[in-house]
Amino acid sequence: MKTVGIICEYDPFHLGHLRQIRLIREALGQDTAIVCAMSGNYVQRGMPAMWDKFTRASAAVACGADLVLELPVTKVLCSAEGFARGGVELLTQLGIIDHLSFGAEHADISTLMALAKKLDESNDALKSSLSQGLSYAAAKQKAINDTQGILTLPNNILAVEYCRALRHFKSTITPLPIQRTGAYHAQEADIDAPSATAVRALFPDGDWRQFLPPPSAQQLQEADWYALPFGERAMLARLRALSDEEWSRCAHGSEGLWSKAMKAARRERSIEAIIEAVKSKRYPRTRIQRLLLCAYLGITAQDLLLPLPYARILAVSETGRKLVRQVKKNGGLPLINPGQTPEDTMYYRIETRSSDLYTLFSASDRISCQMEQTARIKI
Repeated sequence: MKTVGIICEYDPFHLGHLRQIRLIREALGQDTAIVCAMSGNYVQRGMPAMWDKFTRASAAVACGADLVLELPVTKVLCSAEGFARGGVELLTQLGIIDHLSFGAEHADISTLMALAKKLDESNDALKSSLSQGLSYAAAKQKAINDTQGILTLPNNILAVEYCRALRHFKSTITPLPIQRTGAYHAQEADIDAPSATAVRALFPDGDWRQFLPPPSAQQLQEADWYALPFGERAMLARLRALSDEEWSRCAHGSEGLWSKAMKAARRERSIEAIIEAVKSKRYPRTRIQRLLLCAYLGITAQDLLLPLPYARILAVSETGRKLVRQVKKNGGLPLINPGQTPEDTMYYRIETRSSDLYTLFSASDRISCQMEQTARIKI
């Protein structure tokens, strides 16, 4: 039996994700075990996940995954490079993963590995490109003379970063790219290759269920959902209360970006207005979103460098239980059950604080609050 790792977010688990699992098992055997390193209550683009981590993990197992582990928030809220490295580090330290599967618009592994090697050897050229005021993504493309535009496509960017991470850790895991069809951030959902962006845009009133496997659609339909606008006032209050020193330590605030964000947070009256005031050609929206979310969660630049202390189990199948026993037997990365308090408390403090603050983005809490206010007005 082969064991394949997937680094994912599943916000939500849709038909494209189901296709990936099907293609993996067609290639390696129907008994292939699937282990997912999944972002928790926050996602890499710097936003709260639309559904909580346990709901999304349970939906993944219902649709064919065997073991879903939480990728720590300190790895999730990184750039593409840090996100990929965190996922590969987690899967490598388990000691049981044979392959890493990921989608790519350009799924030729020799090309992806060649680009990864080229990027690793282009530090001087990359620094030169950054000094010209280019964004990190554009600087990478220029540094390696990417005339084909491979690094302009989002799945390719992550695919190359996964390959770089495998090289960095000297991992024995073999990359297994899957051809990705459709647009990663497409605004309109494609039934054959839906994007998570398009599916989320249809929620809750559109016909979003047709783009999800039935087990996933059912679980998400019955669960609470979350969005930044529901907790915006709480987030603004926390950002305004941060001291200059706290802002200066915030992750993604280098090169004085924290100061610009701090001033905007104390002046503007919405998160969107803050983002618009801070973003630029060099600092794109996603970096600003990660900066603001890290400030809200109290995550510093040093926190992003913390080593992986453990991986929390979010959902597991019967096959997954065997994998957990195998990891423990082999002395791999410590696995923590849901609700369990780990011995390492440094990251656990970040984990619990992040989970507590996530509840403020709840749609049901917002609706309950509005109903209560309406009742008081009537009285």
